[in-house]
Amino acid sequence: MIRWRWGTVVEARREWRGSLELEVTVESRRAEDPATVRALAYPRLVGTPEPGDRVLLNLNALALGLGTGGYALVVAIPDRLPEDADVPGHVVKARYTPLQAIVLAADEEASPLRGALAGATDLEAMPVVVADLHSALPAVVAGALAARPDARIAYVMTDGGALPAWFSRTLDALRPLLAGTVTTGQAFGGDLESTNVHSGLLAARHGLRADLAVVTQGPGNLGTGTSWGFSGVAAGEAVNAVAALGGRPIAAPRISDADPRPRHRGVSHHSVTAFGRVALAPADLVMPSDLSEPLSGEVREALAALCPPHTLVEVPSRDLLAALTALPTKLSTMGRGLAEDEAYFLSAAAAGRHAATAG
Repeated sequence: MIRWRWGTVVEARREWRGSLELEVTVESRRAEDPATVRALAYPRLVGTPEPGDRVLLNLNALALGLGTGGYALVVAIPDRLPEDADVPGHVVKARYTPLQAIVLAADEEASPLRGALAGATDLEAMPVVVADLHSALPAVVAGALAARPDARIAYVMTDGGALPAWFSRTLDALRPLLAGTVTTGQAFGGDLESTNVHSGLLAARHGLRADLAVVTQGPGNLGTGTSWGFSGVAAGEAVNAVAALGGRPIAAPRISDADPRPRHRGVSHHSVTAFGRVALAPADLVMPSDLSEPLSGEVREALAALCPPHTLVEVPSRDLLAALTALPTKLSTMGRGLAEDEAYFLSAAAAGRHAATAG
């Protein structure tokens, strides 16, 4: 299940919050093993590798040719273990794996937010944008801030993709624009930790004092090419959670005219399944009102089929291009940037604009 390799750190490369990228030579066990790899270490889990350190690597991502990241992962620095980290919490994430980590949940007894969250049961009609892919996050934020520059926006990260929030360079770049990040379920590394999406949404509202929230999985998307075999199914469950807590669910469907795969052209089959089959609570289903034809007609028809229970909302988006361009992070989805897939990013931005102006 795991391709274990020994490696030696050559040099540290770039660094962002919670992550350190390294160049590492590999002690080969197979002919196809690379001589050197880009490796990623999470210092809070394994310590900080230094040039000359011998490290234990997991090469699974490289062997599979995974598009997101494509890193070897540093599992340990066996000859220089980090000091014990005394955490006041008792919530375990990545449970019963070799790297299970103890975190302080926002609502547990030792948390300074315990008083605010212990009795919290309602989102007080807070708008919550739910999207499938992590790449939608910066576009949603751009759209929301273009409409309401003073909005406090919280990001609620589910555990369908990367588990460490630290993996996301996008999230690191967005930090000045966010009230904070809540990592839910098995995901960890946010400003606040929660046990599930429901408690994560409450932490966003009552702990981070958010005016609106965005829910997506972390970077990476598990998909098998089948109707139900994809991690974005959880987007529909998030809509239900928002409604159950008295929030206002706003669904941001995945829209594209650039994806080479027919099942993701127009409205992705992931969105049709998540919002059409899994989401039982009604949501505002947002599409840009100014998509070009024939895409606009195809999208409108596909989304209208999901209404009711949802309500189709058309929002102008083309004037949001400047806000998308001004973001402090590069926009990218499945290797395509803003110029290659305008429809995708404008659709997410339209959902953010709607959330910021929903009353």
